[in-house]
Amino acid sequence: MRRFLSLLPVLALLGGCMDIPQAQGPKRPAVRQPTTTFSPRPEARQCLANLGATRANFTPLPDQYFGAGCSTVNTVRLASLQGDYAALALSNLGPVACQLASTFAAWARFGVDRAARQVLGSGLLRIETMGSYSCRNVAGSAKRSAHARAEAIDVSAFVLEDGRRISVLGDWNGGTASERQFLQLVHASACKRFGTVLGPNYNAAHHDHFHVELSGSAFCR
Repeated sequence: MRRFLSLLPVLALLGGCMDIPQAQGPKRPAVRQPTTTFSPRPEARQCLANLGATRANFTPLPDQYFGAGCSTVNTVRLASLQGDYAALALSNLGPVACQLASTFAAWARFGVDRAARQVLGSGLLRIETMGSYSCRNVAGSAKRSAHARAEAIDVSAFVLEDGRRISVLGDWNGGTASERQFLQLVHASACKRFGTVLGPNYNAAHHDHFHVELSGSAFCR
């Protein structure tokens, strides 16, 4: 008994340094995480500078590679754009390739906001979208969509400062004469800036939005 008591200080000292093994539960399958990097190349930094010059409110995002041809490289998250007189809000917009964001900013100001004032007598307040990045194919094909690289935006409606909401679904064919004219003007303006523009006249899949992307060569429908 005396010998055991003499060992207690040593055991206590060792106990403070010993690792106690934890009970092992069932192993969970590994979850694949996207590869992420954030080191803007010189051309990417120039694009961010050009976008900043438009007075857009945005946050640069790290590059992510999801595999299977899907990635978000040199993208930004747009919070708002700048019109002639006020900021233009955006809805439901995810990562957007920087160059696309710059073109979209110019179109929103010079092609949409000004058309709204000239045709409808009210400035633009918000652009509603159906999103940008989505890891998917072109409808009815095995080819990856530009959305899979955050290089396309689907625009569904425009909200004016006076409260009116002009939607592609409701007003491309069913709106007033001025509302239809406005949508036709902003569609034509998009065709001058983006490589590919698809709308209700293209096919049924685009009956409720304008698809705009930089790639393509003046493909306007």
